[in-house]
Amino acid sequence: MTTNRHRGLTEQAADTAVDTACRMLRLPTIRAKFTELAETAAREQMSYRGFLAELLMAECDDRNRRRSERRIKAAAFPRDKSLREFDFDSNPNIDPATIHTLAACDWGRKGQPLCLIGDSGTGKSHLLIALGTEAAMAGFRVKYTLATKLVNELVEAADDKQLSKTISRYGRVDLLCIDELGYMELDRRGAELLFQVLTEREEKNSLAIASNESFGGWTKTFTDPRLCAAIVDRLTFGGTIIETGTDSYRLAQTRARQQQQATAG
Repeated sequence: MTTNRHRGLTEQAADTAVDTACRMLRLPTIRAKFTELAETAAREQMSYRGFLAELLMAECDDRNRRRSERRIKAAAFPRDKSLREFDFDSNPNIDPATIHTLAACDWGRKGQPLCLIGDSGTGKSHLLIALGTEAAMAGFRVKYTLATKLVNELVEAADDKQLSKTISRYGRVDLLCIDELGYMELDRRGAELLFQVLTEREEKNSLAIASNESFGGWTKTFTDPRLCAAIVDRLTFGGTIIETGTDSYRLAQTRARQQQQATAG
């Protein structure tokens, strides 16, 4: 019988059997860590149940980590940014408690929008990427894009009669992060196509944007006042608005560094 067949295995034969089984069952972490964990279990006189739990938890933890890495890669962030790296002391406009509450991703589960508004160098893109990364790690499908890149892609899709397919693709992700909204004026067609994406996601999936313009200045980006008002409504209804201010802490840090170098010289 099967139960008797493995009873007399030598340690070497057992290791080979575990290796083979892990390959067949696709358990790479158990395969890699089995020997080390078995030695630890013997040394610490673990129960069989405790040893099995250690093996399975190691596999689960590693699998979750790999999934997170795949989701972060699929989001196509332009650079790595984390909340740990964010300098809250340099920007008193931003409340750390609010950001850490957002990092729990409850707003993402509810399909609510997030708007980060402020001048260049005030940390809005850093926060956009960092919060998007937190969402990806929490299991959300995330996509990052620049506003102009998204509009260009939509215009090309419309020309190629692929618009509905493209809008559906952007509608499916759990969190869409749009950076640099408001940097460039959009013509009516581009603005209308962007509006279609926002409408597709409304009250279903979350949207996060970063803009260097306050909402009052968005008529420079969206030149049709009614369309502009509708877009602002889509981006703010039931959402969170964070104003990162006008003082560039990036510029302040550069000046401080230059001053230190001059003093040292």
